[in-house]
Amino acid sequence: MADELTPETPEEEQPKKTHKQRKNGLYPGVSDELAASMRSGWADTELHGLAPIAQAGQTAARRAALSARFPGERLVIPAGRLKTRSNDTEYPFRASTEYAYLTGDQTENGVLVLEPTTGGHTSTVYLLPRSDRENGEFWLSGQGELWVGRRHSLAEAEQLLGIPAKDVRKLPEELSEATGPVRNVRGHDSVIETALTDKVTKELDDELRVYLSEARAVKDEFEVGELQKAVDSTVRGFEDVVKVLDKAQATSERYIEGTFFLRARVEGNDVGYGTIAASGEHACTLHWVRNDGPVRSGDLLLLDAGVETHTLYTADVTRTLPVNGRFTEIQRKIYDAVYESQEAGIAAVRPGAKFRDFHDASQHVLAEKLVEWGLLEGPVERVLELGLQRRWTLHGTGHMLGMDVHDCAAARTEAYVDGTLEPGMCLTVEPGLYFQADDLTVPEEYRGIGVRIEDDILVTEDGNRNLSAALPRRSGEVESWMAGLQG
Repeated sequence: MADELTPETPEEEQPKKTHKQRKNGLYPGVSDELAASMRSGWADTELHGLAPIAQAGQTAARRAALSARFPGERLVIPAGRLKTRSNDTEYPFRASTEYAYLTGDQTENGVLVLEPTTGGHTSTVYLLPRSDRENGEFWLSGQGELWVGRRHSLAEAEQLLGIPAKDVRKLPEELSEATGPVRNVRGHDSVIETALTDKVTKELDDELRVYLSEARAVKDEFEVGELQKAVDSTVRGFEDVVKVLDKAQATSERYIEGTFFLRARVEGNDVGYGTIAASGEHACTLHWVRNDGPVRSGDLLLLDAGVETHTLYTADVTRTLPVNGRFTEIQRKIYDAVYESQEAGIAAVRPGAKFRDFHDASQHVLAEKLVEWGLLEGPVERVLELGLQRRWTLHGTGHMLGMDVHDCAAARTEAYVDGTLEPGMCLTVEPGLYFQADDLTVPEEYRGIGVRIEDDILVTEDGNRNLSAALPRRSGEVESWMAGLQG
């Protein structure tokens, strides 16, 4: 990785004509002759006649709804800034969900501002312009285009996004001088928050965040299409994993993680969350993302993974697979109980139902099984009232899904878990049973077995649609599917 003339401070904070030399760089400076050479001899690469992004109509409608909800107030929605991973390397940038939802843009430092007018608001997206060739920024700055790649000019961004664009480096000063009520989505951009420090309140800012979270609950046609794309790629990623289970047995869970990641990066933007590739007793750890354990024949593999599309919509799917392609008797018994529980949960997803209904339906089945197996003393209603099944079911049965894997998380409780399902909502149904390796309250044969089955369910006008139905779920079908892939 090259490390020559990049500065130690972000380009938007540097003086106009100077770029700080990196300590221990091999070149002591830039001669006047070199600077003159770098300023000239470059072709004009401005792009013209660009088509709007696919979701431009939807993002405009979302901004109009936001404007109607907060009349007369200035609204500030930042994309966020690069975060340091170590020393002078950064994590890959992922724009804030709120910003991407309202603009379709995904570039760092971007800020959407809605300025109040008598008729509503005017929207402006503030972005970093192309690197300045005259002052050398494009090759001397750590975020210059010769280091990190070309970015769109402001004129190009306007064509793509359908929003007037301005230089974001001037925005902090503009905001610091702004008057009137202001709301900001906090937690993404410290520079913007500093500029607004005496103009905003946490209470009003939280109301903005809550609104934007609840606005995403019902997906439009574009979003449903993106979620299906994410799921379809995820299905192919699961198929990829099944085909290389022999290589995973020769290495570790990391081979599974890496195999799925390849599909996510080839067909999408990234994984939507850290892949859980949990083999054996690791399947009993809900968020096992170390993925450094062995993969053994005879054990189960719990794979919880999702591809994130280029527009940042993610799938979230889990299958529990026998590493050698065949369930043992006890594995099948536990798996089939979870499958029956999930079937009950999916059947409860329909418009007009309470959000909690699918959870309650799934948990009821699992409680029945635990009583039937003698692990809990009935009646089932007593078990559920006291939550005794949770020793082995552990988590809720699902959550909203969208641009965030746990979408709409800032929504009011009455609008989310205590709310009612509507067509266009997308959620996961993912019951599980987890018998820890050191759990002395269950027979030894149960210990170290963890099973979760998770699908992405769209609420429709007349019921629901399983977006991930292409992945088999019945135990016998899983075995046949694996055998077919392994050939």
